[in-house]
Amino acid sequence: MEEQKMSLIEHLSELRKRILVCLIALIIAFIFTFSYSEYIFKLLLFPLNYTPQFSLKEGMVFVPDQKLQNTKLVFLGPAEAFWMNMKIALVTGFILTIPIIFYQLWRFVSPGLYAHEKKYVLPFVLTATGLFLTGVAFCYFIVLPFAMGFLLNYKVGDFLMPMLSVGLYIDFLLKFLLAFGLVFELPILIVITTRMGLITPQTLKKYRRLAIVLAFVVAAIITPTPDAFNQTLMAVPMIILYELGIWVSILLNKKGKNSGGQN
Repeated sequence: MEEQKMSLIEHLSELRKRILVCLIALIIAFIFTFSYSEYIFKLLLFPLNYTPQFSLKEGMVFVPDQKLQNTKLVFLGPAEAFWMNMKIALVTGFILTIPIIFYQLWRFVSPGLYAHEKKYVLPFVLTATGLFLTGVAFCYFIVLPFAMGFLLNYKVGDFLMPMLSVGLYIDFLLKFLLAFGLVFELPILIVITTRMGLITPQTLKKYRRLAIVLAFVVAAIITPTPDAFNQTLMAVPMIILYELGIWVSILLNKKGKNSGGQN
């Protein structure tokens, strides 16, 4: 009992250490990004100013949306513009520290891994970071421009004119950027749960149809517009990521068995 108690204390101490490292990294990144918050804010106006269009010759191109570009951003409280910059700096700093956060997460769980599994630290950090950034980019370049074009042109006429609060606009964007980044971590979640034995790839294959239905349900909740097109834009990547997670977990399980057999 005493050994288990000491083990628990050491476990919590290690967790505190990893969280502290992440917080220090986030503070340093926040100080850096706050200096460039105005520039980052201008970049965040992209979904408000451009609409993606598809053509067979040129593929996907971004064209200026004159209606949206005439939309004015206002602040309704004395401190709203200041807090807007704070939020931008904090979220951007968080995105910059994502590799450090994933590395610290790996360091926290690595004592429970086998020797042949610990060598996957670099692939884990690079893959998890890449998936998160891919989700953020997908939301920024595809989902949000379509969403803004739909929402700000919905029943706009003589009696309705969009005039956005800068604080609400930034909250809206940052929330969905982070949500899509986290959703794109689905393959990592699948691989971890299968490696821990909580679920098997065969079970995931068995409930593939249910997963497809759930993907569209989650997409309907996450996407900012009620139209089927934007929901499909979110659901299809989730289904692809689900399949990717299954096949990667199968591959890693086979390698783990081979390594275990050799040892």
